[in-house]
Amino acid sequence: MAGTIPLSRAVSRIKPPDEVTAEGEHSTLKRSMGLLALTMFSVGSIVGTGIFVILGEAVPKAGPAVLISFVLAAVTCAFSAFSYAELAGSIPVSGSSYSYAYATLGELIAWICGWCLMLEYGVSVAAVAVGWGQYLNEFLSVWGIAIPAQFANPPGEAGGVFNIPAVIVVVACAFLLLRGASESAKVNTIMVFIKIGILVFFCAVAFTAFEPDNFAPFAPLGVAGISAAAGQVFFSYIGFDAASTAGEEAKNAKRDLPRAIIFSLIIVTILYVLVTAAAIGARPWEDFEGSGAEAVLAGIAADVTGSQWAPTLIALGAVISIFSVVLVVMYGQTRILFAMGRDGMLPKVFTKVNPKTQTPVNNTIIVTVIISILAAFVPLGQLAEATSIGTLAAFAIVNFGVIALWRARPELERTFKVPLIPLMPILGVVFCVYLISSLAAITWIVFFIWMAIGLAIYFGYSVRHSTAPEYRPEPIEGESAAMHLRSRSITGGTVAGVIILAIVGVAAFTWGPAHEGIAGWQKIMWYATGILCLVGIVVALRGLLADKTSQGLADSGDYDAANGGMRSAIMAVTIALLVPGLLAVLSVTFASSPGGDTDASAAGVTQTVQQT
Repeated sequence: MAGTIPLSRAVSRIKPPDEVTAEGEHSTLKRSMGLLALTMFSVGSIVGTGIFVILGEAVPKAGPAVLISFVLAAVTCAFSAFSYAELAGSIPVSGSSYSYAYATLGELIAWICGWCLMLEYGVSVAAVAVGWGQYLNEFLSVWGIAIPAQFANPPGEAGGVFNIPAVIVVVACAFLLLRGASESAKVNTIMVFIKIGILVFFCAVAFTAFEPDNFAPFAPLGVAGISAAAGQVFFSYIGFDAASTAGEEAKNAKRDLPRAIIFSLIIVTILYVLVTAAAIGARPWEDFEGSGAEAVLAGIAADVTGSQWAPTLIALGAVISIFSVVLVVMYGQTRILFAMGRDGMLPKVFTKVNPKTQTPVNNTIIVTVIISILAAFVPLGQLAEATSIGTLAAFAIVNFGVIALWRARPELERTFKVPLIPLMPILGVVFCVYLISSLAAITWIVFFIWMAIGLAIYFGYSVRHSTAPEYRPEPIEGESAAMHLRSRSITGGTVAGVIILAIVGVAAFTWGPAHEGIAGWQKIMWYATGILCLVGIVVALRGLLADKTSQGLADSGDYDAANGGMRSAIMAVTIALLVPGLLAVLSVTFASSPGGDTDASAAGVTQTVQQT
């Protein structure tokens, strides 16, 4: 028990990956999901209403080059997706990033990650459910049916009092989840194919009116426009981690979880690019602004076909998309709570499993009641926007976890390995911090309040009921560790990272301070970034040299020195690349405009989060 050991040791203890995996292998949950179901879980979570509304906001920022913005956003997501894929294949359990953090970075970090996930999953699903009535009304309007405004909108919006459709969609999803994971997966797979089919239908319709001239000029607003749109459409990709919450209900988790995560990102990227190309081909990009973001796809379909049935079908796609997202996110929420309850972080009521359906019944009912109340009565406002910080914080933690697990346990079986380690996970952290730093101040305030509540629960309950071992296992040593550490070279990632630092350093000394009207402290930020880049290059190259020296020690049989040297080299390179990268994104955010005014960009990002 935590009460018998110092608090400093309690918060840093970990659950060894072997123990976490063994618990998953002996789970009371039913293993029923194959690769298709897992992939559709992630696709179902990603493709919500975002693609139905995002074009109206993103196209005016970048023009036809928004196609590149979608690809850039996918690449940015891929850094974190690769990290999820590696950890999902190494630690195939239901807790997703919470469990990965527990096995790599320690209990307190794991709790913070789990608490972020509660915000991401619990509040975001309520926010998504809130909009279901609006889209349902749009779909029903073709038959002259309308749900009264007071019962179809959230409180405080459009005369809303009690959002009945939001409660209906949450309860319907709970009913499916209580019947069993396999039944939920089948329904989700059907819905995902339907909404993909509707988007493909839109592409087929829009391509009949395709005008190549709509793509000229391709990038009328330049690189800045492409970057701004990429930051906005990034949030349309969030959800690829959904498959990782099904680790204990996958038939072959080690093999299928990494594939499902990567496949879902590829499928969604292709789908988004096709929809975007079709939309711009059918309507000049200048006409997207002011056309009503929520009706862009439906409006294009109506213009091309000259009928009402096509936009009605698009509205149906939005209705199905929301249902699918609510189903998958509620599933993920219950499985994460299950894992936290099993670890003693939450009461054991969250771990009770129905022997017949092999689903966590009490857990699901509690989640349903809370989400229904939120969706029906509570104006979510900035709380819904704060879910983006929770999501990005969890992504950053997982990226750190990949490096930590490789240093400590290189011998673990990995069915997928992040390329160019440690650079790729570091880029994942840097991009997450960039997006977090662009969010509005009120969003940060709400997030800190949420974290304060979480920490109070942790120190008041969780730390005393934790089932984690009272010790933090030492990294493996000896010949086995040396051979495995040598099997994964850090040379490629280090060299690529040094090149990136050199480019960033030059920009920090030249492009950054050249901005008109920036204050003296902002110029200092840029010069400090440049200096740190130079220091980082030196430290990274020295780390690479130390790694080569340590490999020579392994050849001579001095395994203890070799292991210590290679692990130190990985850490040195990680810090050398990470610290300048973080200062660079903070400089871009706060030192690139007069007085560091970021209100406009923050407002744009939070508006996108709310819509997505």
